[in-house]
Amino acid sequence: MELFSDQPGDEGLPGAERRLAMIAVMMATTMAVFDGTIVNVALPQITRELGASVGTAIWVTNGYLLAMAMTLATFASLSSRVGFRTLFSAGLAVFTLASLGCALSPTVEVLIAMRVLQGLGGAAMLSIAPAIHRTVFPNRLLGRILGLNAVLIATSTAVGPALGGTLLAALSWQWLFAINVPLGLAAVWLSLRVIPGARVRTGEPFDMAGAVLSAIAMGAMILAAEACAQLAHGAQAGQALLGAVGFGLASVVAAVAFVRVQRRARQPLLPLDIFASVRFSLAALTSLASFVGQGIAFVALPFLFQNAYGYSAFESALLFTPWPIGIVLVAPHAGRLADRHSPALLSTAGLALFTVGLALLALLPDQAQAWDIGWRALVCGMGFGFFQSPNNREMLGNVSRERSGNASGVLAIMRTFGQCMGAALLGIVLSVYTAAALSQGHAQMNAAEDAVAIRVALWVAVAATAVATFVSISRIRAARSALSG
Repeated sequence: MELFSDQPGDEGLPGAERRLAMIAVMMATTMAVFDGTIVNVALPQITRELGASVGTAIWVTNGYLLAMAMTLATFASLSSRVGFRTLFSAGLAVFTLASLGCALSPTVEVLIAMRVLQGLGGAAMLSIAPAIHRTVFPNRLLGRILGLNAVLIATSTAVGPALGGTLLAALSWQWLFAINVPLGLAAVWLSLRVIPGARVRTGEPFDMAGAVLSAIAMGAMILAAEACAQLAHGAQAGQALLGAVGFGLASVVAAVAFVRVQRRARQPLLPLDIFASVRFSLAALTSLASFVGQGIAFVALPFLFQNAYGYSAFESALLFTPWPIGIVLVAPHAGRLADRHSPALLSTAGLALFTVGLALLALLPDQAQAWDIGWRALVCGMGFGFFQSPNNREMLGNVSRERSGNASGVLAIMRTFGQCMGAALLGIVLSVYTAAALSQGHAQMNAAEDAVAIRVALWVAVAATAVATFVSISRIRAARSALSG
């Protein structure tokens, strides 16, 4: 396989070691992505068996997401000090032990605590996984391995709920976590054996102020998005609005303070000079806007399928399947092309197709058949798959190898921030239409009103990806200017 062939002048590891490092990173990525999606299907069973309230059980999911989001930037920065091997292996070990703790949890409070530990371990792994690929693989193969990584994430996201449902049908919810233990131990052994351990030695103190402010900014942003998602829930709308505004302000204040601290710090958590590269900055902005669109669609479409069209939860999950299938079909080829042609041009073409796909979903008829939904979702997946691999290559390829960890952290932050913004925007749209339904004397929105609200949200997603496309067009000019210069 070409990914593991060696050529004179190749950077990174030899082919055999490269294969083992890829297996270790992909095993860890699969577990982290699975545990972000697979647990949702088990929440009702966990609630019953542990005697927890629904509100408390939700934190089994939220605790994992919060811990991960709040520490992505910190772990990305630590990677240069402690080395990729140490950080990745430690994060993987914490994740594996926390998985065992989740499986053995006697109460919901212990389970939530273990999920927070899982999130910390997951953040340590995912924040630097693309950077490890950059270090392990030669630059000529970077697009290809990032394409395979996109396929892995898409497949894991799609298979997660179905695998969770299958395990729950045959076994107890504890096995959703216990299955990580043997896989995690194998991945730890591989990572200690083959992942490079070079680090940057510095006498400067770690940027604790930046770490705290980044955690507050990301955590408050996640909580604001959660509050926005609750805006449509009738009697809780007022409390949710206060929470959304409060957490949103806290996030903005912390983000502004974070930027000021980074400008003054001698060894900043996130070196702002990486944004001096116009192509890197535009790729990051493009990624953010595209994930806003994807975040809206991923949360909005189940409402459309179930509330407006009357499909069951299982049927709704199946209707999503063409989306990751599209990514799987396209992403590896897009990554291979990005190693030979302009990543900016390829990303722009993918974004344009993704925008068309979202518009097609927004134009679904009042009573859509499964095949009609499926082919439109397939267009979205193909567009996003053609965008993501080249765009990630553009981000990692426009910083020095020494800054790969920071660039990898920015990539993860853009994904998380974009998805949360998408959820927040959807919550606002739904709250507006719910308020209109209540003012007309309805107890809740009917199917027709649900469909209208979701279509409006999907058009907001189209607008976000259209903005991303225009931003991406501008970086084509930047790439051509760099070549001519």
